[in-house]
Amino acid sequence: MRISFSVFFAFYMLLSVTSFAQETAIDVSKKDSTPVEKKFKITKDTINKHSPRTAAIRSAILPGLGQIYNKKYWKLPIVYGALGTCAGVFVYNLQWYKRTRFAYTTLATNNTADFSKVHPKLQFLINRNDQSTLQYLRNQYRRDIDYSVLFFVLLWGLNVVDATVDAHLKSFDVSPDLSLQFKPGRSELAGTNGLSVVLKIGK
Repeated sequence: MRISFSVFFAFYMLLSVTSFAQETAIDVSKKDSTPVEKKFKITKDTINKHSPRTAAIRSAILPGLGQIYNKKYWKLPIVYGALGTCAGVFVYNLQWYKRTRFAYTTLATNNTADFSKVHPKLQFLINRNDQSTLQYLRNQYRRDIDYSVLFFVLLWGLNVVDATVDAHLKSFDVSPDLSLQFKPGRSELAGTNGLSVVLKIGK
């Protein structure tokens, strides 16, 4: 009856981490044997265009709002699927905790009038007078309630982190203002000729 979160949590983290990397393709044309320089520049407007703080606050208030702010709509099913699963597990464990607690209390106090009110799936334990098993099940469901709450909070926090990182990465999108230069040169350490990359931020 217990539900494990490890595989589910690892799967959600894997899907979230894959969005942290952005692929940038730059076409470097060649004319004869002379490398061509491409220059771009990062402006203040580009950096301030997207606010990681806004994304974090929105995700903290309501999961998914930060992803909407970042225009990562495809993440919404992942966010709500993860949190919804934790909420469902919480409700399931809470329901069975109440049932096993009632059955255990009824049997421990020998309240025969309430024997018929015990859940049908637990009736065989009442008939066997098995208090130890009922106590074990009650404690087990109580632990699972705690775990489901813990994972819910962790996934909510991961949703905030994901939105914040995505917003930070928005500032590093390649645009015509990026100051990036490709220059031919010689490496004294390696003793070979090659192509060096120079990235300039600001003036």
